[in-house]
Amino acid sequence: MDLPTELKALYPFAAHDFSAPSGRMNYVDHGPREGRPVLLLHGNPSWSFLWRDLIVALAARGRRVIVPDHVGMGLSGRPNRFLRLVDRIADVEALLAHLHVEKFDLGVHDWGGAIGFGLAGRNPNRVGKILVTNTGAFLSTQIPFRIAVCRAPLIGRFIVQGLNGFAWPATWMAVERPLAAAVKAGFLFPYLSASRRRAVADFVADIPMEPHHPSRPVLAAVEAGLPGLRGKPMLLCWGMKDFCFNQAFLEGFIARFPEARTLVFPSAGHYVLEDAGAEAIGPLTAFFD
Repeated sequence: MDLPTELKALYPFAAHDFSAPSGRMNYVDHGPREGRPVLLLHGNPSWSFLWRDLIVALAARGRRVIVPDHVGMGLSGRPNRFLRLVDRIADVEALLAHLHVEKFDLGVHDWGGAIGFGLAGRNPNRVGKILVTNTGAFLSTQIPFRIAVCRAPLIGRFIVQGLNGFAWPATWMAVERPLAAAVKAGFLFPYLSASRRRAVADFVADIPMEPHHPSRPVLAAVEAGLPGLRGKPMLLCWGMKDFCFNQAFLEGFIARFPEARTLVFPSAGHYVLEDAGAEAIGPLTAFFD
């Protein structure tokens, strides 16, 4: 997809393609090749655009920043099949192998938490510092009503994929400060047609709430791998007005990683980097130094 000029100004990164197991994966690989890699993973319904300001800040400090768009999301390909959590983890693992990245630091947001911690839990010796922002990586019974509706059989997919009832509302429900018009357009750009929103709906459907959900044992295994990451330098950066990954999820991470540092923004929502801006980017960049 050709980016509009106004989007290129916000997202000035070269496009790279990789044939992941699930399909064509677009990714950012920005900064000096000799810098220690930082892997940043987005969730749903965002894309690598979410991390744009942190990418620039880290690269300016000599870090190599690798940020994939999960297959079906962002500027990646749109395969005609349902991809689950296990596929997402395998895709990122394959990308790192393709790039010959052995050791890396990690940053996660939203569904990127389950994906990133799934990868890290299998390979704890490969991972250094971990940034955790408004996400989850363990089983939970909590789900907001508005997301539960989007998981309802048939009607949920019609709302999310057909009516754009997930990516579009996120541009105002995931923030406390209104997004600038160009930023809002940037978040929505990959999802302008129903055919390009399939993975947005699939991600919602893949939330493993039911006991027999196919991704439930995978997420349970991610949770079981968390103790192996104790002792890693970790920063929990949280927007406290997140309607989804709320304070209970933050407390869940604190309970599992009591040595982690916390950086909370009482007036920020789910897209904490949008609401907190430079107030967050500075400390996050310093954390990865």
